[in-house]
Amino acid sequence: MTITKERKSELIDQFKRGEQDTGSADVQIAILTSRINGLTDHLRSHKTDFAGRRGLLMLVSRRRRLLDYLKKVDPQRYLDIIRRLNIRK
Repeated sequence: MTITKERKSELIDQFKRGEQDTGSADVQIAILTSRINGLTDHLRSHKTDFAGRRGLLMLVSRRRRLLDYLKKVDPQRYLDIIRRLNIRK
């Protein structure tokens, strides 16, 4: 459900755009995707966790807003990150 420090720094290294980049849209989308995948696995085994389901929906909508922003600003980066993270359009 939660993301470890090591996994988060690994994602930052993988998706950063510059040397000091830790918060670009690409990095945020990658971190949110990792959290969404973990929470999805949790909810498969805990079907009545409605607070967790609400949190999942909030994470998905936040990622959707970031993806919409990225699509508006730089469509090629949007397509690249969708391909790298295996996210449906």
